Amino acid sequence: MRIESGSLRERKKWQTRQAIRREALRLFTEQGYADTTVEQIAEAAEVSPRTFYRYFRVKEAVLISADHSPLIVAAFIAAPRHLTPIAAYEYAVTEVFGSLSEQDREADLIGQQLLYQVPEAHGLIYAELIKLIGLITDALQHRLDGPTDEAERSVLAGAIVGVIMGAAHNTPLPEKALPSALSILDAKMSW
Repeated sequence: MRIESGSLRERKKWQTRQAIRREALRLFTEQGYADTTVEQIAEAAEVSPRTFYRYFRVKEAVLISADHSPLIVAAFIAAPRHLTPIAAYEYAVTEVFGSLSEQDREADLIGQQLLYQVPEAHGLIYAELIKLIGLITDALQHRLDGPTDEAERSVLAGAIVGVIMGAAHNTPLPEKALPSALSILDAKMSW
């Protein structure tokens, strides 16, 4: 019974987070990012401003969908073993973004468009990319055959994230550009 209540609690947290994000993106679209306050977002999502800050440290954090990276990394680890690490990452991205609902895809598109337009959010982009390098570095332990040290895995993770940065900069959901860019990196790597 305890597991079920924990699951219910997590589901409610997820729903609250999504409601806050959905209302924030709606308000940003209707009245502009700068003209939307945390208080307005909280009221629209039917939560208190304090609850808003429990889910999002700052207003611009709403623009980042932090939900995809762990899913992509899990799909990366589970990708077919015959794939190179770069091809496995491309596979994982395709799996995760291919399974998005239209509503999630639209929210991510709006959030990412604003992410590049709002100067206050640029530091968050950097922090998310550094976090992603760490996640990929750890995940590479499960993908690479033979011993590799953390520095080697980190360099490979940094290369993958560098390609993501190049393909995604000012291009929300770069579903066509990213696989092509990852393929270029894969072709240039000597395995």
